[in-house]
Amino acid sequence: MRIGLFGGTFDPAHAAHRAACMLALRRLGLDRVWWLVTPGNPLKDTRGLAPLRARVAAAQALAHHPRIDVTDFEADLPTAYTYATISHVKQRCPGVRFVWIMGADNLRSFHRWQRWGDIARLVPIAIVDRLGPSLYATGSAAAHALARFRLPEGAARELAERKPPAWIYLHGLKSPLSSTALRAARARQSAAK
Repeated sequence: MRIGLFGGTFDPAHAAHRAACMLALRRLGLDRVWWLVTPGNPLKDTRGLAPLRARVAAAQALAHHPRIDVTDFEADLPTAYTYATISHVKQRCPGVRFVWIMGADNLRSFHRWQRWGDIARLVPIAIVDRLGPSLYATGSAAAHALARFRLPEGAARELAERKPPAWIYLHGLKSPLSSTALRAARARQSAAK
């Protein structure tokens, strides 16, 4: 079994999240993708974050695909850091080949994540292209540190079988959608009322 792990606050979930997962399912040859709706992001201001239950329900309605599972199990773990989450699922599912999926915008700040180097040694990583961030993501500190482990895009189907560290950059998705922009628009609408 090959499962993609796609984490985030999903506040709100949007069509580009689903499109990124569909791209990963197809290009990486994954059996499933798990959306890990996190209680909060330690690197972002979480004031005003929609309730977890509401974000999960919205993500489930949007994902609506037999091979995408939406979960909030991270809320039950002692810590909400990605390294701990991946360690937990690998321990609970020893025969599964996991791949961490993230947008190019996250590659830019990946070096700020707790134990980011250990994350890269735990699972292969797929970076999904985004409009804008693709221009600077591959120049990030983490991309430079992991450069020798980058696979050519043509090797995408091999990624889940590779011993980490291994990562790939998937081009093709150029959606302008952003949860940050959608939250800002929501806040402007609320303020105008």
